[in-house]
Amino acid sequence: MNKFKIMLADFSELVMFKHSVFSLPFIFIAMIVAADGWFGWKLLFLGTLAAVTARNFAMGVNRYLDRDIDILNPRTKNRPSVDGRVSNTQMLGFIIINALLFIAVAYFVNEMALKLAVPILIVLGAYTVFKRFSAAAHLILGISLGLAPIAGVVAVLGEVTSWSVYLAMGVMFWVAGFDLLYSLQDIEFDKENGLHSVPSHFGATNTMHIAKLFHILTIVFWAWFVVDAGLGYWAWLSVVFSAVMLGYEHYLVNKDFTKIDKAFFTVNGYLGFVFLILIILELL
Repeated sequence: MNKFKIMLADFSELVMFKHSVFSLPFIFIAMIVAADGWFGWKLLFLGTLAAVTARNFAMGVNRYLDRDIDILNPRTKNRPSVDGRVSNTQMLGFIIINALLFIAVAYFVNEMALKLAVPILIVLGAYTVFKRFSAAAHLILGISLGLAPIAGVVAVLGEVTSWSVYLAMGVMFWVAGFDLLYSLQDIEFDKENGLHSVPSHFGATNTMHIAKLFHILTIVFWAWFVVDAGLGYWAWLSVVFSAVMLGYEHYLVNKDFTKIDKAFFTVNGYLGFVFLILIILELL
């Protein structure tokens, strides 16, 4: 039993399971707005399972392909994928199982979800490859999480609406912006090892400017989402709250780079869940 608990803990650390808080709220936001309220227990279960398996697949691919990089980086050399706690065979098995589970969930959702399942998995796996040759990898990561609200509206309506695209674009720039800030921790390592991050190409100051631009676009697209979806007071409050939280995130990072973890995990984690709560209040 203890061995099983240790294995679960290692896999949880491998995929940083607690970071699921970034995508889960936005798949549910899309589902709530698409259903104009409660979307049912079946879709709650399937939506949660889809979000978790998709993220497990993406992180599994990332950790598996990044072993040669992670072992050199002092910040990542103790990850389970590097220090031997999770073997290469176990990682490959984990990736395959989560991919198959994601496709199976899509089958039980609807026909359009099933058609999109494999293309979504390809996008989710692309981030690790992109950062080997392009600084656009930050946007690829943003697109990966931006697919969450698209998946949510497809699950409920079987189609992609214009407001869900605006919501997804906001998520894309939100994630890409905070990933830029997070990658400031590895700016010297990326330069030394030829990795194509925005900080390694353009420096810390320019990276923070680009991140601010991305987060301004986040608020613009989320405001556009509220207008296009015909939402009211509580939804507008979610946009205002998000703007305040993103401003606070930039304040923390500008003041002290050692606060990057706090900005990344705490601020962005609260942002998604408060956004979700306010949308629920909007549609009660």
